[in-house]
Amino acid sequence: MVWTALQKYSSVFIHFISSIILARLLTPYDYGCIGMLSVFMVLAEVFIDGGFGSALIQKKRPTQVDYSTIFWWNIGMAVVMYAVLYVSAPAISRFYHIPLLCKVLRVQGVILFIYAFNIIQRNQLKKKLNFKLLSIISIGTSIIALTVTIILAYKGFGVWALVIQHIISAFIPSLVFWFYVKWRPLRVFSWDSIKELFGFGMYIFLTNLTSRVTNRIPSLIIGRVYNPSTLGYYSKARNVEQLFSSSISQIMNQVTYPLYAEVQDDRVTMQKMIKRLTMTISYITFPILYLLLLSAKPLFLILYSERWLTSVPYFQVLCLAGLAYCLQSANLQTISAIGKSKVMFIWSLIKQGVVILLIVGGLSLAGMKGLLAGRVIGSWFVLFVNMGLVSKHIGYKFNKQVLDLLPVALVATLAAGISFGCGYLLHLNLYLDGVVKVLIYLAIYLGWSFIFKPEAYTYFLSILPIEKIKNRFKKARS
Repeated sequence: MVWTALQKYSSVFIHFISSIILARLLTPYDYGCIGMLSVFMVLAEVFIDGGFGSALIQKKRPTQVDYSTIFWWNIGMAVVMYAVLYVSAPAISRFYHIPLLCKVLRVQGVILFIYAFNIIQRNQLKKKLNFKLLSIISIGTSIIALTVTIILAYKGFGVWALVIQHIISAFIPSLVFWFYVKWRPLRVFSWDSIKELFGFGMYIFLTNLTSRVTNRIPSLIIGRVYNPSTLGYYSKARNVEQLFSSSISQIMNQVTYPLYAEVQDDRVTMQKMIKRLTMTISYITFPILYLLLLSAKPLFLILYSERWLTSVPYFQVLCLAGLAYCLQSANLQTISAIGKSKVMFIWSLIKQGVVILLIVGGLSLAGMKGLLAGRVIGSWFVLFVNMGLVSKHIGYKFNKQVLDLLPVALVATLAAGISFGCGYLLHLNLYLDGVVKVLIYLAIYLGWSFIFKPEAYTYFLSILPIEKIKNRFKKARS
């Protein structure tokens, strides 16, 4: 957990610094162009993986034949997907009325080969819980990619600076994994392995496909209905929100999924793990997102300049969606870990279908405001469905989940309401208003934690290495 946290927050910090610098060197148009193509890149990556990565982690004892077969499958699918993107690039650029996108997509598509080349090595490290190496490589890659991107952006490469950043971010880990992990593919391809793993992986693939498509639908619609700059503002708001809404849950989920798979036959243990995980995530993430929402305007003005102030209302609404998003995968992973991938897929179709209807319906009724409202309602709908699945298949009852999360949700929301009210009544200038709201919020939330010591607070303290720090301090003094 510590190494994964170090990796994630180092990457978050590096990405945060990168976004501040690049926001002054690149335009919303540049970000919008990359955002338009993200849906096609993500779809291609999902097809390449095919759900086999999760299937290999979920299988307790995968063989060398299994690993080799999936490696060659990934390479073959990368060739197919790149060919599809290459041929489709002119049509995609005409769809958006931006000729430049044809060349950008064909160059960026090279990432698919790099991605396919290291899926097996990455999954082997995860299965062995070797998050130390994954963290070191991720941090080093982020620093190198950031440095190169800033230089290119400064020299006027525009959208190509972002393309090169993505390629470098994929290439360096692939190279290191290949030389560090001593595994090499055998010259074998087993249809028996494909059939066995696809029985589980097929539904993971279809679930990932529907989820990724739904997540990119807003970008697809905004890019088509509006323009690259509007999509750039939305993408910036979405990226900043996800830095905080998904970072903590991704850290814990990356570690807990292999552990869920190990204890998949012990429902009582899984219930305890889910409870601790979701309560800890909510205790950390809810106040962070509310604080960002309250101080959004001065935050964007200081970090990104006036050029990006249009992103502020998008960002504030997306923070409300982020409150639900941060908990979604924590519940859903358990369904995958116990082998219920078919159930997960069927419900994924239902969830994502409803989300798409909410987004499209909201857009048709109220434009961007309606689209954002649909995104928020959809996020909470997905969370409640996931909680229902956990209740049915793991035994952690829905009402118990709600009651466990309710104290943090109520106090975090109440603190936000009081902070906003105080700021509204005091009529302070922009920056002082943000500071006062943050201080009032922290006083209420931390005061509640220290005085009443809720269960979520004790879980949060339990993951901190407080005793180790105390012991080291005592040894240093002695």
